[in-house]
Amino acid sequence: MSEIVKVVTGEKLRGAEKVARIPVKVIPTETLPRKPDWIRVRISNPSEVQRIKGLLREQKLHTVCEEAACPNLPECFGGGTATFMIMGDICTRRCPFCDVGHGRPDPLDQNEPINLAKTIAALKLNYVVITSVDRDDLRDGGAQHFADVIHAIRAKSPLTTIEILTPDFLRKEGALEVVVKAKPDVFNHNLETVPSNYLTVRPGARYFHSIRLLQRVKELDPSIFTKSGIMVGLGEERNEVLQLMDDLRSADVDFLTIGQYLQPTRKHHAVIDYIHPDQFKAYETIAYTKGFLLVSATPLTRSSHHAGEDFARLKAAREKQLGR
Repeated sequence: MSEIVKVVTGEKLRGAEKVARIPVKVIPTETLPRKPDWIRVRISNPSEVQRIKGLLREQKLHTVCEEAACPNLPECFGGGTATFMIMGDICTRRCPFCDVGHGRPDPLDQNEPINLAKTIAALKLNYVVITSVDRDDLRDGGAQHFADVIHAIRAKSPLTTIEILTPDFLRKEGALEVVVKAKPDVFNHNLETVPSNYLTVRPGARYFHSIRLLQRVKELDPSIFTKSGIMVGLGEERNEVLQLMDDLRSADVDFLTIGQYLQPTRKHHAVIDYIHPDQFKAYETIAYTKGFLLVSATPLTRSSHHAGEDFARLKAAREKQLGR
């Protein structure tokens, strides 16, 4: 029996230590499964990757690209883009699919909004994605910090489009309203997987709470684009994915992303199967027939991958829908 490691403020737990206390035991795989050819990634522009990493370290900023071991990091960093992760790099939850460290986070850095805004202005970014760890330790789940970041970016870079990828603000009354009032251009909240997988993949979250969160954004401000993403290859059935699409459309979600789950280490949730690109194409076709304005479904799709280009397509799709 493995020893339960004491959680210390500011220290990250990963792998087996991270998932030691979740309700369902994660059994380490003997080896990481061999990836099929269609999801192997080549590193491009290594000098630009290092430049972006250096700038982030200089400003004490974090990216989900690094913390979650995203397979698209070389492409995105090589192209001079990144998804910034605010409120630290320690998450209060222990999701077995995710490579972000768990633990007791440090207090919020009150200078983070202005430091991030300065970095975005220095990089002259036209489009930014802001995400965060879960901060269940905070009274508002970090909602005001999200709002402060949005306001700081608007002040320094008024023409920059802002997408936020938020936690679920579970049991944080009034938090969502604070974030929506700050008026991000895109509100993204990922369902991650089908509801039958929640206990083993996303413990601590509630599927229908997440659906309601997305629906509430549209009720509060219909002008904000809403977006959600899932991973496949976690043992879900096709009919479950189609039902999830219906649930998102009932919440009037505009944009759906579907990507292949990749196991970060052998101590994370196992890959049940690798989904062939033809199946992704089929999911994309079905999703469009259900009414999504935009769908990205490929093995390497991640919720923030090509976000800037996708936003332009999303706006065009809405204009067409409205007959403008």
